Amino acid sequence: MIQTDVLIIGGGPAGSACAWRLKQNGVDCLILDQHNFPRFKPCAGWITPELIRDLEMDPSEYPYSFTTFTSFDISIRGFKFTLPTRQHAIRRYEFDDWLLHRAGAPMQIHTAKTITRVSEGYVIDGMYFGKYLVGAGGTHCPVYRTLFQPANPRATGSLIVAQEDEFPYPITDNRCHLWFLENQLPGYAWYVPKANGYVNVGLGGMARQLRANGDTLKNHWDRLLQKLDSMGLIRGHTFKPSGHYYYLRQRPSEIRMDNAFIVGDAAALATLDLGEGIRPAIQSGLLAAEAILHDSDYSLTSIPKYSWPSIIRPGIGKVINSPNLSRKASKRDVG
Repeated sequence: MIQTDVLIIGGGPAGSACAWRLKQNGVDCLILDQHNFPRFKPCAGWITPELIRDLEMDPSEYPYSFTTFTSFDISIRGFKFTLPTRQHAIRRYEFDDWLLHRAGAPMQIHTAKTITRVSEGYVIDGMYFGKYLVGAGGTHCPVYRTLFQPANPRATGSLIVAQEDEFPYPITDNRCHLWFLENQLPGYAWYVPKANGYVNVGLGGMARQLRANGDTLKNHWDRLLQKLDSMGLIRGHTFKPSGHYYYLRQRPSEIRMDNAFIVGDAAALATLDLGEGIRPAIQSGLLAAEAILHDSDYSLTSIPKYSWPSIIRPGIGKVINSPNLSRKASKRDVG
């Protein structure tokens, strides 16, 4: 049996950040993931300046695709404006692999199935032992499912369904476009050009509201492709979209049980307004590591629930088009 101080299930941003902080402090840890890295990960790849600070990251030394946006072109039910900001985009295929390797922790390809609590720690499939266990396996994390789900049933009203595609394309528009609440989509769609000739397009929304509207995500996907074509953003491309789902921020009653923790999407931490998940995942991984290092409480209250405060800068920018809205959009409207 392979033994370590901390077993981390999942090598994505949350697991890698946890391992990175533990290794910085000389703690032995092992990451288990069902995939080899680099691996495909559908994601707009939005990262904030705050996340760069959290990771002590120097963008000039990041060896892969890195895009900086000084503004977003936003449409809310036809009300269009340019929002000055400073945000960044990466490709998760590259970024997650970089985070994992930077962590410096050993990683093994293994799909965790059976988790057993023993007096000294935790055993995974009779093969791996750790004094501590960190569940960083995303929405489908086996640590959440085995240990935490009874105490933390996920609220169906917080379920987000998403569909997106990322591919090389001869980009002619380097602006980031965001479309909120169009055609009664309870969420938003995006066009995110990235470095080295890649672009990510997609959309996401509240699953329960879609059903209540008698609507489907596919209907909105088809409308998005029509918009991309009409705006000249993407034409003549054969799309191969990937679907996935996750949960917005909730109030879990248990995020730590004895020496077991859940982080990232396993703890349902995506922001309530924009569904941002990368920074909350990384912050929670770092907080779990600190709790292990200092034998201290594990709390997620310091992780922001909303993304907009880190995006908005003084002034809302240039209004492009401002037809009358049927009603004002609020944070609760945005998926």
